[in-house]
Amino acid sequence: PTDNGEVTVLQAGRHEFPFTFQLPETLATSFEGKHGSVRYWVKAKLHRPWSPVKKVKKEFTVIEPIDINTPALLAPQAGAKEKLARAWYCNRGQVSVTAKIDRKGYTPGEVIPIFAEIDNCTSRAVVPKAAIIQTQTFIARGTKKQKKSVVTSIAGDSIAAGKREVWHGRALKIPPVGPSILQCRIIQVEYSLKVCVDIPGTSKLLLELPLVIGTIPLHPFGSRTSSVSSQYSVTLDWLSTIPEQPEAPPEYSTVVSSPEAEESLAPPCRSELGGILEGPFFAYIQEFRFRPPPLYSEIDPNPPSDNIRPRCMTC
Repeated sequence: PTDNGEVTVLQAGRHEFPFTFQLPETLATSFEGKHGSVRYWVKAKLHRPWSPVKKVKKEFTVIEPIDINTPALLAPQAGAKEKLARAWYCNRGQVSVTAKIDRKGYTPGEVIPIFAEIDNCTSRAVVPKAAIIQTQTFIARGTKKQKKSVVTSIAGDSIAAGKREVWHGRALKIPPVGPSILQCRIIQVEYSLKVCVDIPGTSKLLLELPLVIGTIPLHPFGSRTSSVSSQYSVTLDWLSTIPEQPEAPPEYSTVVSSPEAEESLAPPCRSELGGILEGPFFAYIQEFRFRPPPLYSEIDPNPPSDNIRPRCMTC
């Protein structure tokens, strides 16, 4: 029966009845965790007189959009920590670490450039590492359970005693992981970047920077200036070493010998050009390189004047 009480008799065969539902704007992303999950289904029931009810359900996935093109997620994240290494109540020295990333929000597949300085003032070698940590939080009936797991990690070179290690944008790629879940009351999924230093004989030195894994990637033109400037702000110390009066360039003959000069003047092969062949400048060259020749005509567009005496072919 329909809503107005009328009864529709369906003939034998296949009948389709389309249904549509408007999903709420605040739905948590589908998630499968250790102590709980977020799942969504569409359920349908068929009621028949004097017959059992037929039921069917179909699962679907919901992804809550998280746009990282916001001021809060584009802000650089930085921190510093230090630790005194002790063994048998003896002071073995101090280890300090400072780290910075260009923004807080990233999407899966992106590379996080890590800028860090590790000072090893102890008497033994230490090893720096970096990792992305996922923290699952489950809240129910006033109790809370957490599960932490390493998403991906990298290890740096061993730092000898009394030495310093500098990371000028060490790359850490984000694997395909689920986005952050921050607004759900019972399940939360958070991420962080941890820079740790393994110190022999004592506990690790840990520095944690917050991360948000979003679904909408960085706009190619949005906040490009601030992102690039913050990314390379740590590596601009070399500017102070540039002399005020530059030296004169050397003679060409003293730098390149004759065989090398001939080789350098030869046209480069396609493999050497790399990405240049795909740029707009190469397309500009190709436009003139493959332009068809002008049309040929039997009639001279600039015929010679009658006042000019024809030149003798025997002269």
